Amino acid sequence: MSTLMNTYGTRTLTLTKGEGSRVWDDSGKSYLDAISGIAVCGLGHAHPALTKALSEQAATLLHVSNLYNIPQQQRLADLLIQVSGMEKVFFSNSGAEANEAAIKIARKYGNDKGVKNPSIIVMANSFHGRTLATLSATGNAKVQIGFEPLVEGFIRVPYDDVAAVKSAIAEHNNIVAILVEPVQGEGGVRVPAADYLNQLRAIADQHELLLMLDEIQTGNGRTGTYFAYQHNGLLPDVVTTAKGLGNGMPMGACLARGKAAEVLQPGNHGTTFGGNPLACSAGIAVIETLQSSNLIARVKVLGDKLLADFKTALAGNPKVVDIRGKGLMIGIELNAPAPDLVQKGRDLGILINVTAVNTIRLLPTFILTDAEADELVSKVVQLVNEF
Repeated sequence: MSTLMNTYGTRTLTLTKGEGSRVWDDSGKSYLDAISGIAVCGLGHAHPALTKALSEQAATLLHVSNLYNIPQQQRLADLLIQVSGMEKVFFSNSGAEANEAAIKIARKYGNDKGVKNPSIIVMANSFHGRTLATLSATGNAKVQIGFEPLVEGFIRVPYDDVAAVKSAIAEHNNIVAILVEPVQGEGGVRVPAADYLNQLRAIADQHELLLMLDEIQTGNGRTGTYFAYQHNGLLPDVVTTAKGLGNGMPMGACLARGKAAEVLQPGNHGTTFGGNPLACSAGIAVIETLQSSNLIARVKVLGDKLLADFKTALAGNPKVVDIRGKGLMIGIELNAPAPDLVQKGRDLGILINVTAVNTIRLLPTFILTDAEADELVSKVVQLVNEF
């Protein structure tokens, strides 16, 4: 009997090593990794820059707590400010914790203004984490069942529906922020209208609300810019990130600017492990490698190629409802539930994910070669055709 809590069901695949865009199981079988640890390993597996940074830091100092200055933390914060256009950073251990920090910023922002019971607009089909507050903000009733009572203070509207946001603001006088994913990942790789974020930015400015973007999945180059909001030429008040920030080292960050940047003061928030020397050394190596290797530009080229190739290869296939994506975040929506495709993909030597019941979600590494990109298309098209 396993001593692990049964939170992940029965797992039948054991991976023992990885290199580049490939991983191997305990029998020696190789797989093309098209999920990257769920949008985490953008630099792939065993990247030499990350291996070097972690090894050197582990031999020096792993952890001291936030009672002391941490040079690596300051360096990573400086890099994040440079790539984001934001002003201040709070480091956490995960994306859920980064979103918790954002929620606390919004609530304190509202309370400081004298707003009673401050509330945040969130979206249907969203995903923000598994803690009680982020679970309550998430727009998926299935993952909330059994954890009632949920945390209050969230007003839900349909995604990509500006009119619904305006109606909610008109109906409630206690709204202080809008929390939204630039692309919904767990919700099925949902890409909103091109000006959706711009319209939300204008609404937030008009009503003095905080625009808070959850870029846990879309950040760190995944969509072809460092943050997805940069496609829209705007700045949020708060942005959260994690996943690809550490390329496998657990860490998250909540970035803020302007009126949101000074909300949290000593005693308002904290963490024991967040931003420790080891995690920040990983984050520094990730950003410096993305920049020195020009990998984010590569993401856009690869993403455009994969999207075009899938649309060509699957054109006219009646099983395909839609093919959509941004950068290396691609969804192929099918006309029926498709959980079996995960195992069928493994049989073909490729790791994929099915989300929102019927959408193949592809989140490959940024270092995917052209040959590996062709292999990915060929194997996924085979899966769809045999579905």
